[in-house]
Amino acid sequence: MTEVSQGKNALSSNLFSHLTEHDHEQILVCNDNSTGLKAIIAIHNTVLGPGLGGTRMWSYNNESEAMRDVLRLSRGMTYKASISGLNLGGAKAVIIGDSKTQKSEALMRKFGRFVNNLAGKYITAEDVGTTTQDMEYVNMETDNVVGLPESRGGGGDPSPVTAYGVYVGMKSAAKKRWGNDSLSGKKVAVMGIGKVGMHLLEYMHKEGAKFYVSDMNDAALKEAASRFGASIVANDDIYDTDAEIFAPCALGGIINTDTINRLKCEVIAGAANNQLDNEEVHGDMLVKKGIVYAPDFLINAGGLINVYSEWTGYNRENALRDTERIYDTLDSIFKVSEETGMHTQAAATHLAQKRITDIMHVQSKI
Repeated sequence: MTEVSQGKNALSSNLFSHLTEHDHEQILVCNDNSTGLKAIIAIHNTVLGPGLGGTRMWSYNNESEAMRDVLRLSRGMTYKASISGLNLGGAKAVIIGDSKTQKSEALMRKFGRFVNNLAGKYITAEDVGTTTQDMEYVNMETDNVVGLPESRGGGGDPSPVTAYGVYVGMKSAAKKRWGNDSLSGKKVAVMGIGKVGMHLLEYMHKEGAKFYVSDMNDAALKEAASRFGASIVANDDIYDTDAEIFAPCALGGIINTDTINRLKCEVIAGAANNQLDNEEVHGDMLVKKGIVYAPDFLINAGGLINVYSEWTGYNRENALRDTERIYDTLDSIFKVSEETGMHTQAAATHLAQKRITDIMHVQSKI
């Protein structure tokens, strides 16, 4: 059954069509005038367990854009948890606003109260625009939060583990494309060098990769150039570099008809969620162009694996070990793709959905 709980403002007259498109279970629209909180929590699927997904704070152009983002992200979390073998469902939250100027303790604590009202069906964590400090504020109002600082018994910043998963996924994709997984001498174009992107550069630099980087943050660009010898390019020019590997590590939807036609790479492996603007159309386009695509919801699952470890009893070494399995899982996806003719995103989705369906059948038995 699909349930929709709304606050003061309705978002769209076609709300249920959005829900039905990807079979979401529930949306909670959160509004609080005193703190300025305007948030959406989307719970996609809880067959495997409670929905776990971070809270993103972003200055969306409009509410429809925020709705589209949270629905796509929550669906991706379902498949990310499933393909990683975790006993979790998929959910996500977005807070509409500027994280630099509009975020406050009161706003985050009010958001925590909305999370708490879901009685454990949704577990939140940090994401773009939120921090471990913000999760401490949320934790003051609910226990259904992970990504807490190590000083509070949590796993701390999950971005190094996310980056490690992207790194091992990239190596698996390199093996598929070139017959070995070495990144030595490979030219990699990294779009977005925030926390995950910077850690990814560090992993690849140790192996001898060369970099083109783009980002809106000049300080991050200077750090990448200084530490890793990266060549700085404008954001829109990153698609036109002669890199062999493209690593999107910013926002989603950037693999589209225009950018695919411009790309010169042979592998795409990055940390961003929902990289394909249209999964079917652009997944097929990548196959026709001969580009090996590492499905984003698999190779960026390290962060989820890390916070799941926190939920069950945190151990960083165990989280890294479990993240290493991304390499072999991606190899399995490549094999399914070859055997079925599906592009890799479709093959990964198929495997993730199969696990959900199998467990649903188990749960239906007496």
